Amino acid sequence: MLRILRYLSRQPRPVPASAIARDLALPRSTTYHLLNELIAAGFVVHLADDRRYGLGVSAYEIGTGYVRQEPLQRLARVPLSGLTDATGHSSHLAVMHGREVLYVIEERAPGRAPLVTDVGVRLPAQLTASGRAMLAALPAANVRALFPNPGAFVLRTETGPRTLRDLRALLAEVRGRGYATEDGDVTPGLKSVAAAVLDHAGHPEAGVAVTFPAAEVDEVTTARFARLVVDAAAEISRRISG
Repeated sequence: MLRILRYLSRQPRPVPASAIARDLALPRSTTYHLLNELIAAGFVVHLADDRRYGLGVSAYEIGTGYVRQEPLQRLARVPLSGLTDATGHSSHLAVMHGREVLYVIEERAPGRAPLVTDVGVRLPAQLTASGRAMLAALPAANVRALFPNPGAFVLRTETGPRTLRDLRALLAEVRGRGYATEDGDVTPGLKSVAAAVLDHAGHPEAGVAVTFPAAEVDEVTTARFARLVVDAAAEISRRISG
């Protein structure tokens, strides 16, 4: 089973069972048996429409487990602190945890009120700027596996994407713009801009965001914050890649 997981982790997209059996020199019956075991445990997802297999949520959680540890926090702390100093608003770093984001660092700006994005808090990924930035960097098949039906879309303020089509349209905007935004979807009156931290293969390891009162910041300043966030995410990406 570990051979299959390693194989799938190296593929740019989900693959058919026949390719797995061929490349790993496994009998087809054994391949299907092992895939079914991995699906039951959440490590593999079967995309029935495409007749292909890809990594599931459990595998993704293990993959992101490493970056939630001290190395990521150590590498991200200085750029995040600089981001808070440059904007005058609180910044934070989050990682994906299934369909949620988990906040691992918060740099609170002096005089600013605490945010819901405290360390250890989890929020629906599709509602947060950090989550949207990371989801936009994932292959479409991975996003579909994370959000297979309308029940996967949790709301906090009755705003935000409610279907996979809505989410895909939103993520296309993120990719076109180069950063993600969120305006009142998590907390009314607060807005965030975020960018993804990528590893050497372009996989999203984390999301960097700045959150601020929407009424205090105009569009020009928001755009400036976005550039600073993108620069901070790029610096952390460079540090992760060594």
